[in-house]
Amino acid sequence: MPVIHVQSPGMFTTVQDLGRYGYGPIGVSPSGAADPISLRIGNLLVGNQDSDAALEMTLLGASLVFPDGGLISLTGSDFGPTIDGAPIPMWTAHRLPPGQTLKTGPTRDGARCYMCVQGGIAVKLLLGSASTHILTGLGGFEGRQLKKGDVLSIGESRAARESRPLTIVPEVLERLKPRKDLRATVGPQTDWFSPESVRTFFDASYTVTEESNRMGLRLEGPALETPHSGQMTSEGVSLGAIQVPAGGKPIILFVEQQTTGGYPKIANIVSADLPSVGQLRPRDEVRFELVGPETARALIREQEEFIQKAVIAD
Repeated sequence: MPVIHVQSPGMFTTVQDLGRYGYGPIGVSPSGAADPISLRIGNLLVGNQDSDAALEMTLLGASLVFPDGGLISLTGSDFGPTIDGAPIPMWTAHRLPPGQTLKTGPTRDGARCYMCVQGGIAVKLLLGSASTHILTGLGGFEGRQLKKGDVLSIGESRAARESRPLTIVPEVLERLKPRKDLRATVGPQTDWFSPESVRTFFDASYTVTEESNRMGLRLEGPALETPHSGQMTSEGVSLGAIQVPAGGKPIILFVEQQTTGGYPKIANIVSADLPSVGQLRPRDEVRFELVGPETARALIREQEEFIQKAVIAD
């Protein structure tokens, strides 16, 4: 089985796929790629199933040696990738001869870059997923972020691919690029908040704080008047829910969220904009736009149509 040697792990690199859904009732959050669009397109570029496991790199990328070679793609944020010192473009498949080294540096835009390899990263599945859940130490590669000296196995490719290199349609990439104006529907407790607080939330700008992670993004900005002192009976919470604890500073619940919570939720990020949340960095400024359920459904349908026609032969 071909392998990848981790020469340098970068700041925070983990094995991720599209996550493990359906286990919220037993307290297991989905985890998975913070930017699933980038993961899916990266896998399509190398002929994988779009759900195959890849490496998610955050803010500062890894240095990886491919002793057996491989077909790879880099998607998501631009981490300035090079192969044996020569720059390579993002969003394109690249064939690495045996022994070559892929290096990625600090991000030039966004928060996360994905390295997909034909065959996928081969790790033991947990509840049907290869995703790393850092808070519990489960899944992925030994339940943790990568470190220097790790050796990752590459799986066997399940599908023949075209001999011509694959790349992304530029117009599609433009349409799928991350947003800073995040669209959201009303939350389960929106009507608990005063009209002034709701108006402030949707009119104001908020800044992502340094305390943000895959569990949630803490926002700094106008404090909202919280009903019942920000407390309520705990209930199930959804991915992308925006809760407002005591103190009035919103938190976007993300891929390693707790599955229940006792804070009122003022809104919920629409599914189509969740990948944009995964590309937010500390100190990024965001705004929220209120949309209805029909618009939210139309946005995710449109997004899926673009993904299906994203990849072409170069």
